[in-house]
Amino acid sequence: MASGSRGVHGRLRWLAALALVTAFGSISAGCSQVQEDKLNYKPVDRDTAIAKKETNAVSSQLLDMMGIKGKVTEGGPGLSRCEDDGARNLYLVRHPWSLYEVPNETLEKGMANLRKQLPEHGWKILKDGKANSKAQDPEILAENKKLQHAAHITWMRDSADGKPMIHISVVSACFRTPGGTELKSVW
Repeated sequence: MASGSRGVHGRLRWLAALALVTAFGSISAGCSQVQEDKLNYKPVDRDTAIAKKETNAVSSQLLDMMGIKGKVTEGGPGLSRCEDDGARNLYLVRHPWSLYEVPNETLEKGMANLRKQLPEHGWKILKDGKANSKAQDPEILAENKKLQHAAHITWMRDSADGKPMIHISVVSACFRTPGGTELKSVW
């Protein structure tokens, strides 16, 4: 995959996406009753395969909303344990991907399309501005409570390899494995 893990910048994007997820209680990580009370939500039971399919569908919808064509990084959604999961059966789904081999003018149109389409598809834009980075690339942070997903979208006008791209990190809410099955048995 040509996107998510490019040293410090890749880690910073993941931290920003994680901060986005934990910033709003409806789709952030939680584990015990104490955490559920703190987050004001209780993770629902969801089969991991279904959750991965749902996250992949969210990514496909975001790509469609961009309304532009280009190459998309390979790979699909993966599971992560919810932070501080004392119960050992809570997980979230992450799907980092990028659209690339497209000129900046086209990527700019894709970002504009997202700004218009996201609210029309039930997404709330939490931030639309410049990334807190040296490059100050345009970024959008959005959540869809109905879909139980958040997205961190960055237009990297001049990426590490010198080619522009739109990088998207989709993160689900925390879900509980059905029947309280411990996560290590579903990896």
